[in-house]
Amino acid sequence: MADRVVETTENEVPEIPEILEKVLLFTLEEAKEKMSNGADVIPFTGLVVKENLFIESHPGESVEECFAFAKHTVENARGADAYAFCYDGYIDTDEGVKDALIAEGGVPGEDRGYAVGYLYTPNEGTPTFEAEVAYIGEAPNFMSELKDAESYSEEEIDEKYTAEDEVDDEEIV
Repeated sequence: MADRVVETTENEVPEIPEILEKVLLFTLEEAKEKMSNGADVIPFTGLVVKENLFIESHPGESVEECFAFAKHTVENARGADAYAFCYDGYIDTDEGVKDALIAEGGVPGEDRGYAVGYLYTPNEGTPTFEAEVAYIGEAPNFMSELKDAESYSEEEIDEKYTAEDEVDDEEIV
């Protein structure tokens, strides 16, 4: 996946909400583990609801289709606290184009999201990852139109997420 413009910045890393930071890092680690085991990273979202993390893949025929699937999933996620959308892409640096695992995410009601990633060097077999996660910059926030999770009743949240059979859930906190 590529062809995605994320605003890069030379400034300090901003204060990222703790729950968002956790889901961004979790999805990056999941993707890193897949790549380290020789598997392709199919774009996926991690959606935090209560203490659970719901993971859903977003395969598509094009970059635009993958992003559209992810956006549709996230923008309808009432009662969620945060999300991350993770994919294998690249970033343009001063040293040229670099491969990267990228996670973009946001929280309900905020105008902008954040993008972070692991730069890596493709090798035969296993890629070599940078030791530290890099802050890439601001990103679109698919949750910008959603209300805070506390604005939804327990019944609304349970109805939305216990009815979905296609998602895996893992505890995030």
